[in-house]
Amino acid sequence: MKTTLPLFIMIDAMGWEILRDDPFGSSFAPVRKRLESVFGYSSTCVPSILSGRWPVEHRNWCYFVYDPARSPFRSLRPLRWLPAAITSRRIFRRWLTRFVKVQLKFRGYFDLYNIPFRHIHLFDFTEKKSPLQPGGMNRGPNIFDRLTERRIPYFVTDTTQSEERNRDDLIAAITAERIDFAFQYWAGLDGLLHRVGNQSPEIPARLRVYEDWIQQVLAAARGHYREVRLHIFSDHGMANCDELLDLKAIVEALPVRMAEDYAVVYDSTMARFWFFNERARELITGALARVPQGRVVPDDELERLHARFEDRYFGELIFLVQEGVLIVPSHMGERPIRAMHGYHPSDLQSYAALLTNQPSIPDDVTHIPHIHRLMENAVRALPPGGAAREPGEP
Repeated sequence: MKTTLPLFIMIDAMGWEILRDDPFGSSFAPVRKRLESVFGYSSTCVPSILSGRWPVEHRNWCYFVYDPARSPFRSLRPLRWLPAAITSRRIFRRWLTRFVKVQLKFRGYFDLYNIPFRHIHLFDFTEKKSPLQPGGMNRGPNIFDRLTERRIPYFVTDTTQSEERNRDDLIAAITAERIDFAFQYWAGLDGLLHRVGNQSPEIPARLRVYEDWIQQVLAAARGHYREVRLHIFSDHGMANCDELLDLKAIVEALPVRMAEDYAVVYDSTMARFWFFNERARELITGALARVPQGRVVPDDELERLHARFEDRYFGELIFLVQEGVLIVPSHMGERPIRAMHGYHPSDLQSYAALLTNQPSIPDDVTHIPHIHRLMENAVRALPPGGAAREPGEP
């Protein structure tokens, strides 16, 4: 039997409001706390948790950016001649995404989403590496760099495998006593929430499934580790989308043209603009000011959110919609979905959750990047090379 297993389990989109009145984890992680998320999507949240740094520091923010000089997608531009009935179909985009990811040797999460092929050569994709691996950040180290540096054997989720397979692989690693640290990442709840919303009876039913899985992992761990230090957490919550906004139609009605006067990425909850002349800046900024469902986020607020990039790499102007509004169509999709995240971190449904079997959660753990402190403390407590077995064990 080994001594201690720090076990960190991330359940994507399991927000505080979803858990607030649910008994999830009360038997094995009774201490819980609401955490503020960061401004952005999972592309921002996960790197922030794994590194303990903010978006402006690690530079893993939104996926697509205007950067024609570095665009790896020039070869896809001829696809603009195909009928939209083909290129807008999700099944076609998924097949092409898998092919392009292999060809470009991307190691992180990758999806072509709904970027139009006539403009795809203008954009770069920012997550070419996996934040779940050593050296996977755009800037700076993550917890896996630290584990590797200290030669501590660990388990981390393989995102190419199913949640069930990762559960079983973790149990196998625990039973064989091969690891001294575990980071499990289950993403299925996020997809379910996008589809059915946060009020569906399918959500508590899914939480019961995760409870059962965690009980299975804990049962295995208690047979092979004297102490299991469990932390369960999320990266953000999920808001139901009750209003749709065709922001693209508003902007394209102006006497300025995409790729000639400006560039834009329409995310699901924000639009990010780059301007090539002052006329485009003035016209688009003026039009956005008349859209009641959102607002331009000023620089001083971006600074407070740790998302003001000096080089404006992720956009010169950031337009953010109100919680519950969905930009449709967008570069993320042509059709509405039931729920979304990526709103302001202080919006009600944006808050994340942290649960533990430890006696308390430190007072200074208030935002999701602070989860890294708990992981770093756990790693620091382990001897280099990993924990030894108890005396008398083989």
